[in-house]
Order: sequence, then C-alpha cells, then structure tokens
Amino acid sequence: MAVVFISPKQRQRMFLLGIVAAFLLILTLVSFSVFMASPAEVSPVLVFNKPKVDINMDVFSSSLFQSLVPFVEMQKQFSYKATDKNKKAKSGFVTATDYGEAQKVLTAQGLTVSELKEAAIGRDNPFTPYYGYQASSSSSSSKSSSSSISD
Repeated sequence: MAVVFISPKQRQRMFLLGIVAAFLLILTLVSFSVFMASPAEVSPVLVFNKPKVDINMDVFSSSLFQSLVPFVEMQKQFSYKATDKNKKAKSGFVTATDYGEAQKVLTAQGLTVSELKEAAIGRDNPFTPYYGYQASSSSSSSKSSSSSISD
C-alpha cells in the first residue's frame, strides 16, 4: 500500500472546495423546495375598503341653501341700427338674453329699430394680434409711406 502525501495548501483548497460544494448543494435543495412547492390554498375573500369621507347632507336643508337664486340666462350682445324720435340715426350695441328682449329694450329707449342682429363673439382669425402699430413716415422721402396693421 502506497501512502499519498497531501501538502497543507492542497488540504486548504480541498477543504474550501468541499465547503463551496456543500453550500451549492444546500442552496440547490432549498431553491427546488421553494420553487417546486405547490401554493397554499387561499379562500377568496371580497375586501371592501370604505372611503373615509363623510358627506354632510344637512346643508341642503339650511337657510343659506334655500335662499340661493338660480343663475340667469346668459346674455348676448346685439348690434343695432335705429332712429330716434327726431329721426336721427343711431347705432350701437345692446345686451339681452334673446332677440325679443333686445327689441323691447331699444323700443323702451324710444328708438325705432331698423336692423338688429347678434354680434359675433370672438374673432374670425385667432392669429391676428389685438394691437396695431403704425410705421413712422420719413420726411426726407418724396412719398409719404405709412402702414398699419390692426384688427
């Protein structure tokens, strides 16, 4: 029988290799037992989380709520051309909820309406500026040049 001599460095390597192999074997067994295990039976339970909001409905019976006034109809602007009692022509704008009310307002002012139409709200082209400017004309040139841009 032959005696095999193992150096101390080889013993340390074999010891560390044995520890690593044992650790990997344990890790593999634990992972298989965790991942291959069937899930536990759980009974389905409907969970309702009640919101933590309290609505005070007593406000509808309060005197402040009872005394509220409903909104009035949206008023429109109408342009008009009319003549007064002296047969003088007048034009302008009147605000009313509808065409009939605008007619009544103007006749109450003593005007005879010749044309009444709803004024257009807003602008046709939203990209034109609200402001205008006028370029200054130079006095040294023979022609006076001026330009204006407005809406």
